[in-house]
Amino acid sequence: MTPPHADHGSGPDLTDGVVSLRRRPSEEHAHLFAVTSEGSEVGAVCVVVHPDAVGRLTWELDPGFTGRGLATRAVGLLVDYAFRGLRLARVEAYVPPGNDRAMRVATRSGLLREGLVRGHGVVEESREDRVLFARLATDPPLSKPESFRALLNSFLPRKRAIAQMLVRDHDDRVLLCNLTYKQDWDLPGGVVEVHESPQLAVARELEEELALDIKAGGLLLTDWLPSWSGWDDALCLVFDGGVHDASIVDRVVAQPREIRSAEFCTPEQVRERCADFTARRIESALANVGGAGPSYTESGR
Repeated sequence: MTPPHADHGSGPDLTDGVVSLRRRPSEEHAHLFAVTSEGSEVGAVCVVVHPDAVGRLTWELDPGFTGRGLATRAVGLLVDYAFRGLRLARVEAYVPPGNDRAMRVATRSGLLREGLVRGHGVVEESREDRVLFARLATDPPLSKPESFRALLNSFLPRKRAIAQMLVRDHDDRVLLCNLTYKQDWDLPGGVVEVHESPQLAVARELEEELALDIKAGGLLLTDWLPSWSGWDDALCLVFDGGVHDASIVDRVVAQPREIRSAEFCTPEQVRERCADFTARRIESALANVGGAGPSYTESGR
């Protein structure tokens, strides 16, 4: 990540005792610094100020000085200067997804990972993705435990959770939904929202999509779903919806954007109408109603 070139300035402007930033002459709205350590110039950092009080951070360290934490210290000084000296509200850095070293520098400097910006960078007339890191002036100091937790939370893996409900009738049939966005049928349920209980989420989904008020019982199955057809992998949690009279389907008011219809299906119909991995998941969940089946499967196995 290379800042614009400029001639050397004079005198250390910022230091933490190990790394110093020496100001360089630069273009308007760009604050450029040479990074020095133990009397040697080891790289450069820059913050470009935008009219909305947002600063764009860039940095580069000479190859012979990487791996010593110097870039992290230099970017940390630059961030502090952006907030205290320039009174910026936010600083940002855009890092190529494959540049693990730069991503470590960003996070260790206190920048939170905010997501992938597709096609943001241009390299040799080709658009490339960038990972966006940012920090706000109002974020807690890095010395605070909540700041460290927020930092970890921003870049640790996140896995999608899906909650489904196994609803049966007195003839041991299973309630299935005919979905609008795929050909095969599936159990009622849906994606768990951020900060939402999976057990409450599945009851909410049945209310929203079928107008059925059924509380979720105990967890019958955790099924890992591998990446498939454009979807990232996910965890599917199947909750026990209990046994009900088959007439509850007469009360169904299907959400037309997602549900065509819903009906109770025999085991044979489940295998006929569902994708093979869905049928396996249903069979595993049914087996665990009495506690005889697996509590964890992968793609239903």
